[in-house]
Amino acid sequence: MAMSPLGADAGNEPELMMEINTTPLIDVMLVLLIMLIITIPIQLHAVKLDMPVGPPPPQLVPPQVMKIDIDANDAIFFDAEPVANLVEAERRLQAMAALPPEAQPELHLRPDRLSKYSTVAGVMAAVQRNGLTKFGIVGSEQFIE
Repeated sequence: MAMSPLGADAGNEPELMMEINTTPLIDVMLVLLIMLIITIPIQLHAVKLDMPVGPPPPQLVPPQVMKIDIDANDAIFFDAEPVANLVEAERRLQAMAALPPEAQPELHLRPDRLSKYSTVAGVMAAVQRNGLTKFGIVGSEQFIE
């Protein structure tokens, strides 16, 4: 049978498909993906902690607590004793940081609801700058509405 110069004989032979059939490739990729998912070990999202066993040891000396209050007028008080400004509060915190760690007092910060954020943040930054770690904010239930 002779071929015409323009292409395949249109009468007897079907046209050739010039595209790749991607269906078997997709099937193979899905099987590989499922095999990969099955063979990967299950990741546990847990943190292992070695917790102490038994009751905690009794404290020989109760910790000393220093209350830092900030009132609505942004006045700072250390154990009900007024402090002139943030610089004076920084000096007192530096003196506490100079003590050995076991002698450092626990600091309980109690800001008033109407005190400025800058004053409270300044005291907290001063505590952090001086490396005091026994620190907590007390009375935060007043901020819940």
